[in-house]
Amino acid sequence: MHSNRLTARRVVRTSLLGAAAAATLTLAGCMSLAPNYTQPAPSVPDTFPHATSAAAAAASGATAPLAEQKSIAKADAALVAADTPWQDYFADANVRKLIGIALENNRDLRVSILNIEKARATYRVREAAELPTIDAGGAGSVYRTPGAVTGGSPTITREYTATLGTTSYELDLWGRVKNLSDAALASYLNTVEAKRAAQITLVANVATAYLTWASDRALEALANSTLESQQASYDITKGSFDLGNASALDLKEAEQTVASARGDVARYAAQVGQDENALALLLGAPVPAELAPPAVVSSVTAARELAAGVPSTVLLRRPDVLEAEQTLRGANADIGAARAAMFPTVTLTAAGGTASSGLSGLFKAGTGYWSFAPNISLPIFDGGSLRASLDAAKVTQKIDIAQYQHTVQSAFKEVADALATRATMQARRDAQKTLVDAAQAAYDLSLARYRAGVDAYTTVLTNQRTLYTAQQDDITLQLAWQSNLVTLYQVLGGGA
Repeated sequence: MHSNRLTARRVVRTSLLGAAAAATLTLAGCMSLAPNYTQPAPSVPDTFPHATSAAAAAASGATAPLAEQKSIAKADAALVAADTPWQDYFADANVRKLIGIALENNRDLRVSILNIEKARATYRVREAAELPTIDAGGAGSVYRTPGAVTGGSPTITREYTATLGTTSYELDLWGRVKNLSDAALASYLNTVEAKRAAQITLVANVATAYLTWASDRALEALANSTLESQQASYDITKGSFDLGNASALDLKEAEQTVASARGDVARYAAQVGQDENALALLLGAPVPAELAPPAVVSSVTAARELAAGVPSTVLLRRPDVLEAEQTLRGANADIGAARAAMFPTVTLTAAGGTASSGLSGLFKAGTGYWSFAPNISLPIFDGGSLRASLDAAKVTQKIDIAQYQHTVQSAFKEVADALATRATMQARRDAQKTLVDAAQAAYDLSLARYRAGVDAYTTVLTNQRTLYTAQQDDITLQLAWQSNLVTLYQVLGGGA
């Protein structure tokens, strides 16, 4: 009977201890002093200006090239860049291959990826602090007491222990540990969005660098063609001068145009080399020769028009905006941690195990022991340090709110600027084409009139310079048109 009572007491005691432990863990972290998070208002208009549908563009009288018209015709929905993988957005095979190389080798992107790993590890450390740390250990000691102390023969004492327990586990009654974990999670997600932003920027930069390289190669080809034409004109003028049919002024003016064209050829040759170097830096590797752009690149994107009235809330999916929001969430959690630091801190230290004077009896009946040592600490006076920490956390949150709203406003401006450029781009291209055609006709007429003896050679040179400048501007405008499509992909938060 006595044995049954002891057994029953042990069962009750074990049950009570288990229930107490469960209640302790449940109680820990059940409260949070962090303010409720509310996403700040974007503080931008509901829709973008200059966002036109394909129908509106057609109604304006713009005459897009056939390839672009087909691309637009296939777009029956608004362009949502965040949902469009770069593999789908960029149609040029060379550009896709170059982007793939850059994503594998670019050092800046590699640093962003490593920052994610670092932040993930930091978050795991913080998350682990929410649970008690349980350690197991064993120890043994042997010591001799001399007879002068015992009053008789010397004695040798042996003690062996095996212990399992936790040390200084903080009961998260006010959510301090949980808020620190939330702040670490926000920091981790912040780095994830930073990596997305870096990747989108890299993709856009590679495409832009490729287009710039192609444009400068086209300018170099134009300069070489112009040099050949002007050299031929100079040779004709030199022959006329030798026969006495042209003045020295005509000869020197022709010589000036040749020298100017030679300077342009050298300048564009250097620029083409620099463009290749810039692209190689983005790739993190030499540019494969087979991926060099042709002199004329029709289009590198499979762009779709942004429908009229697209809501500006699409900006909230941009990685830099999401990055700013995670920073704000982290600041919110820091306020909760700073508030919790002003309340009592309860820590638990507990251990249990066996102890024996001999290894053979270490785990026998009657050798068990346990210890339980709760501790409570209440801040009384700290010179205002905790209050100052809370005030700093609140101010940091206000700063982060302002920075978040500024990020959204900057994103809105970037999209609005790109759309404003896009809205007038076709009209500019049409006007430039008309200008080039007119300059070509004027040059042809002036050359014919000069050969017929009607006009002076100065008129020919003037029209030749006008045509050359118009052709250069046309190439530059083609670059601006295609770069604008890349910019739209970037500023709308293009898909990874």
